[in-house]
Amino acid sequence: MRVSDDEWNAIARRYRRFAASEAHDVSPLYEQLALKIAESTALLAFLQTLPDERRQPNLFLAAIRDAAGGILTPDDLEPSVRRFATRIRDIMVTRTTQTNEPARCAVLLPALARLQQPLALLEIGASAGLCLLPDRYGYDYGRHRIAPPSDSAPVFNCVANAATPLPHRQPDIAWRCGLDLNPLDVKSPTDMAWLETLVWPGQEQRAVNLHAAIEVARTDPPTIRQGNLLTDLARVLADAPENIPRVVFHTAVLAYIPSQADRDAFAQAMLASDAIWISNEAPSVFPQFAKDAPPPPGVRHFLLAMNGKPLAWTDPHGRSIDWFAA
Repeated sequence: MRVSDDEWNAIARRYRRFAASEAHDVSPLYEQLALKIAESTALLAFLQTLPDERRQPNLFLAAIRDAAGGILTPDDLEPSVRRFATRIRDIMVTRTTQTNEPARCAVLLPALARLQQPLALLEIGASAGLCLLPDRYGYDYGRHRIAPPSDSAPVFNCVANAATPLPHRQPDIAWRCGLDLNPLDVKSPTDMAWLETLVWPGQEQRAVNLHAAIEVARTDPPTIRQGNLLTDLARVLADAPENIPRVVFHTAVLAYIPSQADRDAFAQAMLASDAIWISNEAPSVFPQFAKDAPPPPGVRHFLLAMNGKPLAWTDPHGRSIDWFAA
């Protein structure tokens, strides 16, 4: 089927935008691969056969790596997609970009430290639940270090500005649970291989930390419920203890809800609940909150907010936090 010029150009623009605004200075190889895809008639035609929500650059690149069994060069792209087309398509329609980055716990900790302990944690879009374990990792903020509870636990480096209220220890978590449309099992080699494939080339330390966090989680996996954040959150939250603070949090999740009306309805429901709501999303996800924040320190920053109040700008992978709230 011949793709229309408008649709063709839209797919190409999406990959050029990914190369320029996401992969540039982060993963040079992914930048090159995305630009190659944007110029390739064969690769654009392949993407056109998929639903729009399944044409994500992260998903396509990870699916190619998974099917081909490794990282490819730009010249390898077209022959690999031809050879593994069926497998790549199957991956792209069944898997999602569930980037379960445990280092994001480093930017979550200063917000959790403001709350009375112990806590009940509920993560939306939990994937394998690695971010539900902030009490099982170590943290190095440069001017302050929190030692890991075990020698095998990862230590996450996070550059914190002078205004960041750094915690002195890990949070006290009395209850934890995740909610995800497609939960991943930390004890499944296939699921964990997919998580590791989602780590971009050139980010070897992320891969090392991810593997270590998976091993930590396997010793006592958190509970992850299958469900939709728009319809099932209240049911899962009802299982949390009521005599301690109940914290609902999420990172890079609401961007996958395409309707701004649905995002706003979710925000209103959270603000009306008795839970403490911590969001860590791109500023465009909740523009009504971002308007009250100072300009970000650079591109590609998330806005950390508690109950709709902006607290800090954060690196999407937890590498930095710039606190500005009083």
